[in-house]
Amino acid sequence: MATAGNNPLYQSYAEELEHIKKQNSFRFFKDIERDNEGYIKLATQKMGLMLDLSSNDYLGLSFDQQLLEEFKETYGLPLHGLGSASSRLLTGHFEEHAKLEGLMTEAFGRAALVFNSGYHTNLGVLSALADERSLIVSDELIHASIIDGIRLTKAQRQRFEHQDYKQLEQILIQAQNNQDIDKVFVVVESVYSMDGDIADLRALVELKNKYPKTLLYVDEAHGIGVFGERGLGVAEEQGIIGKIDFLVGAFGKAVASVGGYLICAPVIREYLINKMRPLIFSTNLPPVNAAWTFFTFKKMLGMRQERESLRQLSVNLRQAVLDKGLDCPGQSHIVPIVYGANQLAVNKSLAMQEAGFYVLPIRYPTVPQGQARVRVSLHAALTWEQLEPLLAHC
Repeated sequence: MATAGNNPLYQSYAEELEHIKKQNSFRFFKDIERDNEGYIKLATQKMGLMLDLSSNDYLGLSFDQQLLEEFKETYGLPLHGLGSASSRLLTGHFEEHAKLEGLMTEAFGRAALVFNSGYHTNLGVLSALADERSLIVSDELIHASIIDGIRLTKAQRQRFEHQDYKQLEQILIQAQNNQDIDKVFVVVESVYSMDGDIADLRALVELKNKYPKTLLYVDEAHGIGVFGERGLGVAEEQGIIGKIDFLVGAFGKAVASVGGYLICAPVIREYLINKMRPLIFSTNLPPVNAAWTFFTFKKMLGMRQERESLRQLSVNLRQAVLDKGLDCPGQSHIVPIVYGANQLAVNKSLAMQEAGFYVLPIRYPTVPQGQARVRVSLHAALTWEQLEPLLAHC
């Protein structure tokens, strides 16, 4: 049992931890050893190497040693030292940051602004842009980082049921006729990380155009690198990349780096540089990180074969799980196997780990009660021969 030690003020925390443990929802860090071929080993357990099916390394770039060697040969180390030592508005803005934003502006066709993480991005953009005369309307399954950003605003808030655009339109109609509301921010993700389903961004753009107060905010954290001819995300694949007001994403997944970004109009970029607190008051990313992101992002643009391989793997696995009579929602490289009860999801994940597949249970409060699951996160370096034996343990 967790104890409060000698400080009675800690007792409530100890009691809450005990409650979390009884709910089979206790979280803790694991010491993980990795090889260069997509396998991992838990340092504290007797299990051998396991195929990593839990990371967000969708293109398999993070363990690509050839890519790392090419980066070292191209750039050398260190690049202006290994720390930026300041915020971007003081002395922490380097050539590498400008080059990265330039590459992204060229790729997306609009202004780009880079942040320290996807979390910083979602925390800061809406809290800077939305005021008391704004309404933020969000899908009920948006990521926690967006929720935290919304909580920091002075805006009015409403949610609509997941992917229910008819309900969303009713909210937009009311807001359009409300004289106390100047702007309506519609906030969604392109790929939802728990169900692996994909938003109909075309339909959302149509709604945005239909109701003039509306601005569209789309988080492409799980879409960048995976969808679109050049890997620019679901917005590119659906042909509306220039029609979304705020297109945000993260480098920590398919791009195999760290940081977040926003694609927007130049006036929005300048406004955020002056108003966004997580940008203004954070030490900037080290230049070596910006250089690595530039390198991997540029590589990503041409990885069409890897994207197609990942798509086919996703189709094959999802269909095979459905054929076993299991609940497996979504249409993407995120393949959830829904079991319902927390303990059942935990037991299934342990069985898969013992069979050599590193998957993790996803439980409440990350997903709703009764929706516990094992989430399989695929990457392009996998083969069907590696993946197919997993089915015997679902």
